[in-house]
Amino acid sequence: MAELIFIEGYPESMRASIARVVETRPRRIGKLPPQMTPKEREEILELCHPDYAPGGKRTVKVGPNRGDLMPNEVADLLEAYPLIEPGRVDLAHPDHDVDILIIGGGLAGTSAALLANDHGIPADRILLANKLRHGDANSMMAQGGTQAADRPQDSPIIHYIDVMGGGHFANKPEVVRRLVEDAPGVVHWLEELGAVFDKDDKGLFVELTGGGTSRRRLHACADYTGMEELRVIRDEFRNRGIPVLEFYPAIELLTDEESKVVGALLWNIETEGYKVVRAKATVLATGGFGRLHIRGFPTTNHYGATYDGPVMAYRAGARLRDTDTVQYHPTGAAYPQQIIGLLLTEKLRTSGAQPLNVKGEEFVFPLEPRDVEAAAFIRECYIRDNGVTSPTGMKGVWLDTPLIDILHGKGSTEKAFPAMVRMFKRFDIDMIKDPVLVFPTLHYQNGGVETDPQGATNIKGLFVAGEVSGGVHGKNRLMGNSTLDCMV
Repeated sequence: MAELIFIEGYPESMRASIARVVETRPRRIGKLPPQMTPKEREEILELCHPDYAPGGKRTVKVGPNRGDLMPNEVADLLEAYPLIEPGRVDLAHPDHDVDILIIGGGLAGTSAALLANDHGIPADRILLANKLRHGDANSMMAQGGTQAADRPQDSPIIHYIDVMGGGHFANKPEVVRRLVEDAPGVVHWLEELGAVFDKDDKGLFVELTGGGTSRRRLHACADYTGMEELRVIRDEFRNRGIPVLEFYPAIELLTDEESKVVGALLWNIETEGYKVVRAKATVLATGGFGRLHIRGFPTTNHYGATYDGPVMAYRAGARLRDTDTVQYHPTGAAYPQQIIGLLLTEKLRTSGAQPLNVKGEEFVFPLEPRDVEAAAFIRECYIRDNGVTSPTGMKGVWLDTPLIDILHGKGSTEKAFPAMVRMFKRFDIDMIKDPVLVFPTLHYQNGGVETDPQGATNIKGLFVAGEVSGGVHGKNRLMGNSTLDCMV
């Protein structure tokens, strides 16, 4: 029997490239490549971004968006038959009759429940149904932060311009306006609930920039922002005694003779039994589609991110928008094999970590918009052939994380990214001393169910919140606007 070899840390085949990173580091400190011009950005997107690659999309054949181009995996789901025919379930005698049914238990769904209660809906007239446990969601995995223009040198107008530019001006303006105007209040609300944001010695927010942003407005809780925000929101939810059904994914929306959504059919994962919920209003907050693994990419997403919400809404007649674009986060883990695709927050680059090729050379401005940055990584690996190859054959580029301590002082990395430092130490990699290997990973569903500023769809009785909604991000989302989007 062949001897099994366990690799700890980086193998010798990668150490030669790391040595070049160390060698070039002194001359790179304080120097960055120039930002791309708008023309250069469009050229690299068309050349290297997966959205532009042939063969991965087709037009959907049925429904309100018939003829629209979208990923094959999405079109397949929208064209599929329902899991169950309504005639097989007794809809005349609902198991629950509530004012508001919320489907999804991440930041968006849990926030919606609290806000409904704040506006006069009694707790016992609200029902939250979640596919897994309450809080098992992409929200729990969000790292970077939440954008809010709350400094004298910033404003919602500047935030608005950044969001529109990042989305290639395909965004829905009135929805973007709601996002940026509500943002400072969202951060204040989270603080009142007990969220602990990063602050300086004077008690002021430590605010950072992100790719495609022109001001420092990112409010972070170390590198586990989503977990901290969901912690305080879920605690408040539980304190109010709002009912929740766990392990009860919705499999179909229910409509009346006037096509109004009047609730949903739920299915219990454990017992395989059904529950009928009648509701005056239904809120979809089911998150994204990372687990469809569009074009075969790994993903940052939670196991529950399977596009349930838009599919159910589409069958009920809701329109979708911006379904032709997918966000691939530039810095997904590319080594070791056990964590491929997991998110390495943009905050690393905000803090000074530089993307480098196999020669230890810079090749792109670190904070281009995410779609442009991801395309530049792909070009470096597969067109210029300057990528680093792991023992499994996967290509990637270095992210020079040791620069963070060099630029900000010893201990800065461990203070700002404690969860990530621990994650890499499990594999005998010290990201404070050595760079980490990264490659784009499927991260976010840019589009979704079209909504107005109040979250209403074109179907009466149906509302959407968070990543399931479409319009606010256009063709590309900026860092820190996803957690914000969940709470406005």
